[in-house]
Amino acid sequence: MQKLCLLCWAVLLGLGQACPEPCDCREKYGFQIADCAYRDLEAVPPGFPANVTTLSLSANRLPSLPEGAFWEVPLLQSLWLAHNEIRTVAAGALASLGHLKSLDLSHNLISDFAWSNLHKLSALQLLKMDSNELTFIPQDAFRSLPALRSLQLNHNRLHTLAEGTFAPLTALSHLQINNNPFECTCGIMWFKTWALTTAVSIPEQDNITCTSPHVLKGTPLNRLLSLPCSAPLVQLTYQPSQDGAELRPGFVLALHCHVEGQPVPQLHWHIQTPGGTVEITSPNVGADGHALAAGSQPRFQAFANGSLLIPDFGKLEEGTYSCLATNELGSAESSVNVALATPGKGGEDVLGSRFHGKAAEGKGCYVVDNEVQPSGPEDNVVIIYLSRTGGPEAAAAGEGVSGQQPPGLLLLGQSLLFLFFTFF
Repeated sequence: MQKLCLLCWAVLLGLGQACPEPCDCREKYGFQIADCAYRDLEAVPPGFPANVTTLSLSANRLPSLPEGAFWEVPLLQSLWLAHNEIRTVAAGALASLGHLKSLDLSHNLISDFAWSNLHKLSALQLLKMDSNELTFIPQDAFRSLPALRSLQLNHNRLHTLAEGTFAPLTALSHLQINNNPFECTCGIMWFKTWALTTAVSIPEQDNITCTSPHVLKGTPLNRLLSLPCSAPLVQLTYQPSQDGAELRPGFVLALHCHVEGQPVPQLHWHIQTPGGTVEITSPNVGADGHALAAGSQPRFQAFANGSLLIPDFGKLEEGTYSCLATNELGSAESSVNVALATPGKGGEDVLGSRFHGKAAEGKGCYVVDNEVQPSGPEDNVVIIYLSRTGGPEAAAAGEGVSGQQPPGLLLLGQSLLFLFFTFF
């Protein structure tokens, strides 16, 4: 009923509207056609009849498509925009075209395309975006195009494709994607496998070639040998101090994020403390511990080997420490909560009872080569109790428990640590 009302409204409104002056509007084979091609236009002209079903704006000088560019023609089924100078297509530029079946944006200069424009074009069957400057396609770009049969992306600047990009296109029968500067690394191997096994017609496969790395330049993707690829794996462990590091007042907290994966993953630290969130792209210090960037020494020191060092750990450094490893094949994350309990307020008794309670449940942590490692995924808290540092009393306290040290109780310099250490 709504579609019928819309059609009636469009026909009645169309009868009362004239065609934009530069264009030619006519009926042909039952279609309402507006021909504005080769008019030297620099903008979409206003004043189209609302019943237009085919609009040609090809071979003009349109520089962009703004939001709401085609709100006057909601019944449009075919839109031809090839051979313009379009660089950007704003979000909402195509939002009103729910009946669109054919869209030609080829032979433009498009590098900035709001892919959300496609999410409402569920009737689309033909999409031509070849011969543009596209460098990237989001993984969900085609999620709402179940009727799409033909897709042309050839002669762009695509260097990789997210795995599963074409999975939503259940009706796809023709794909052109040749002549793009693909980087033949692990991230593109899924596409090679898909292209060799899919029933979709993919012409000119010998022109779907590698541009980098240099040793593979010119190699057709379908002849590319398998690469040793693996998604990231991470393991977050704790060490009281780094080898050779001198303990400072308080103590030095050192976390180590062991990362595996091919290509070598990029490591990122996410730290949530009472003072806010800290994001660190590792490393921010060199092997000597000095800051890589100009300015003051960072409060959280991230090393290239995956270690994170926090000198003078205190209440302000409590919080959640997460390491995230990412490569072309995905990402992996491990997190740990760190809390500091001060002495003199019953903290030792509370922590001791918690420790023994966890030990009775078979949880907590164990020690290997002075490194605390998780015994299971059930908890996510590290609780650290610090005794007084310095002076004879602290040293005596250390000696008093060293002979009866329960699992998970470590002696660090002149400080005692109670640790519950497990992961998300």
